[in-house]
Amino acid sequence: MALEVGIVGLPNSGKTTLFRALTRAGQSPGAQSPGGSRTNVGMAAITDERLPRVAAVVSARKVTPAAVRVVDVSGTGAALLGNLRQCDAILAVVDGFSANASPERDLATLRLELLVADREHVERRLERVAKQAKSGDAGLRAEAAELERLLAQLDAEQPLATYPGPLPGELEPLTTKPLIEIVNGPGGIDAKLEAELAELDPDEAAAFRDGEESALDEVVHRLFAALDLISFFTAGEQETRAWTLARGETALDAAATIHTDIARGFIRCEVIRWGDLVECGSRAEAAKRGLQRLEGKTYVVEDGDVLNVRFNV
Repeated sequence: MALEVGIVGLPNSGKTTLFRALTRAGQSPGAQSPGGSRTNVGMAAITDERLPRVAAVVSARKVTPAAVRVVDVSGTGAALLGNLRQCDAILAVVDGFSANASPERDLATLRLELLVADREHVERRLERVAKQAKSGDAGLRAEAAELERLLAQLDAEQPLATYPGPLPGELEPLTTKPLIEIVNGPGGIDAKLEAELAELDPDEAAAFRDGEESALDEVVHRLFAALDLISFFTAGEQETRAWTLARGETALDAAATIHTDIARGFIRCEVIRWGDLVECGSRAEAAKRGLQRLEGKTYVVEDGDVLNVRFNV
């Protein structure tokens, strides 16, 4: 499943312009959410200079970068923000261009909107669980008590990220997700310029930037840092592909990221460092030099690993 990020922002902050820049979506309209509001959804490829070099070694016919699924909602109401509950992180776009711009003030407002959305979400769940708990079920009574404590935390304007205890498994609160501030203005990102560059040929856009990284590159770097992510590769003639994984996850987790059937039938994993593969020029040469290892399910994948998972369905 692709990494997923939501975009929030106050009116005229440039959040939808940033969405177009990230996803190269042009001016295409988004999908309609219940109630007539618009939600933009798109995919943004993650640039990784290592991927084409790995692909060249195996003469891959198809090269597929890792991707970020980007969700942009049309406002900051609780119902709209609820569309972001399954996102891994949230980009908070704040205005840095206007004459009276105050990124700090706007970020505080967005934090409050997310907190209010969580409060409504917890309150609705509490009402439902409290009714069900009248049956006498001990588990439901305990959950209702926990939800009351969560509601008190939110009423005190404290995000659920600071709640000292475990949260109900299916709650999916917004205020526990990494919130990454993106200033649309001097010292930050020029979303309008990036959206215009996204419509150019990639080589033309790169020449215009003259070595500076794109908005997507900067956002991805900050996402990887906030979520503590790494990249690994699968390399074959049919397709060479980059994938994302949480730091500390295992070869079995990587297999599940590729396909659940591969994880189910996992036997072993052949591992080569991407730089070793490129230097050797082939898997056979890497193996000959002792640079390919066989690892089991519990092997902790490292950034830049090239994995070949052997499995039996």
